[in-house]
Amino acid sequence: MATVPIAPIFYFRDAASRPALREWRERLRAEKQKLVFTNGVFDLLHAGHVSYLREARNAGDALIIGLNSDASVRAIKGPKRPIQSEADRALVLASLKACDAVLVFDEETPLEIIRSVLPDVLIKGADYTRATIVGADVVEAHGGQVLTIPLAEGRSTTGIVEKILAAH
Repeated sequence: MATVPIAPIFYFRDAASRPALREWRERLRAEKQKLVFTNGVFDLLHAGHVSYLREARNAGDALIIGLNSDASVRAIKGPKRPIQSEADRALVLASLKACDAVLVFDEETPLEIIRSVLPDVLIKGADYTRATIVGADVVEAHGGQVLTIPLAEGRSTTGIVEKILAAH
């Protein structure tokens, strides 16, 4: 019986992981594949996330997901988050058919990884504007596109947490 593969998981903070990431990216360039980048916390994966990631993947040939590390999430969302560890969140994302790689980062924004990976397409949810998308200028300066995707109404991690707390 064949093992079901998962996408590679890279750690931007890990010097040993960066050459593998560069090699992965260079292979895509050599194959003339359009790389799409998006990022987020993806704490409790839900249908809104899955729809968003599927649509992001459809904008190119490969999707790399920048995943905020546990330290990054705490800095952005406070000490009670994340609910799931970065290792668990990375594994869940890497197991999705729409995902071609996961890149865990410690910074509060993905600017440095966007500069490193130089995606062909940068995607965020429609709750962002071109002016508020971190790295948009970097991607456009090298000829890439910056796109937004509508969010699934009523689908959010915060909503799930609130529903669980209200029920218990």
